[in-house]
Amino acid sequence: MKKIKLTAAIVALALVKVGTGGTALAADQIGVTKDQITIATIQDLSGPLAGFGKAAKNGMQMRADEINQQGGIHGRKIKFLAEDSGYNPQKGLLAAQKLVEQDKIFASIGSIGTAVVVATFPTLFDKGVMNLFPLTAAREMYEPVHKLKFAFAAPYYGQARVGVKWMVKERSAKKFCAIYQDDDFGTEVFKGGEDGLKDINMKFAEVTTFKRGATDFSTQVAKMKAADCDTVVMGTLIRETIGTIGTARKLGWNPNFIGTVGAYTDLIHKLGGKAMDGFYALYQVGVPYADDPSKNVRDWVGAYKSKFNEDPGLFSAYGYTLMDMFVQTAKKVGPSLTTDTFVKALESTTFPRDMFGSPEYKFTATQHLGNTTSRVGQIQNGRWVAITDYLPVH
Repeated sequence: MKKIKLTAAIVALALVKVGTGGTALAADQIGVTKDQITIATIQDLSGPLAGFGKAAKNGMQMRADEINQQGGIHGRKIKFLAEDSGYNPQKGLLAAQKLVEQDKIFASIGSIGTAVVVATFPTLFDKGVMNLFPLTAAREMYEPVHKLKFAFAAPYYGQARVGVKWMVKERSAKKFCAIYQDDDFGTEVFKGGEDGLKDINMKFAEVTTFKRGATDFSTQVAKMKAADCDTVVMGTLIRETIGTIGTARKLGWNPNFIGTVGAYTDLIHKLGGKAMDGFYALYQVGVPYADDPSKNVRDWVGAYKSKFNEDPGLFSAYGYTLMDMFVQTAKKVGPSLTTDTFVKALESTTFPRDMFGSPEYKFTATQHLGNTTSRVGQIQNGRWVAITDYLPVH
């Protein structure tokens, strides 16, 4: 009789595990205790994207601190951790292993860099850890649909595909060149531009690439200048954008340059100066300027500067927005916070446009990409100006 009861108990336990998709109940949920939720981000704090990474981390920290000062989420304070990837996939993998195995995180949020984030997937998913709202617009962030991965950024591919057609229609572009970083990110931009041109029976006149971390773009610019293109598609980030455009200006070559959200940041005009005027990029969250027309944004900028003793940038706004989306979802779940309950809540949530002008984000069980639109912006007199409203890019 005792043996039968023991067997029944084992079966019952197994059924509980199956019923929760392998995720334990709230009391045993990894990363969640009765008074704390442990989440983390993997940022580039020392490499070529450090300007993005530090700002994103600060933005997330700011929102987490605000929530903790208000008592947390259903009595649980947020424990927010950050690890440095140096924009290196191997270092990012090691960071993920530490966060999963030692820190026992509930979720990874807002991590940066396509190659870095993809490298962390096996480690995170093997332990049932969610990858939420990474700071990359690569399609791998949401395709194929996976229970544990959710993306917020419209894809680089779609932005480039729409961007080239917009340049033809609105800026009378007739001859295109492309320069892109020789990795997953750059390839996505190039493919999008290539397919967009195919849609309108055009093709690139010249294509050139560079390795991640490159600082000299004179050879690439000379090739494109020789091709006499009037428009250049940029699969570039911060310093590559500045380096390419700056080199072109010095050579007296002034085509239109258009990039994706990867190059939409206030650091472009702050570091590149007047030479960056005229640069176009697609984006979805606006740069928070201190003299923004919105009082809410101006107040937020002041609070951020007071907290971190520096002006916020675009990625500060990203970080703040992404952490707020996590907070709203966790609040919606209620006290019984598990991976399963969080996913279920997120898959039925629509986030309205916020003070930064973000588009509406909406997730469903079959669509883990929260946004499929982007705007075209241009640097004019040292600041980004919106040129269009949101355009579908998916």
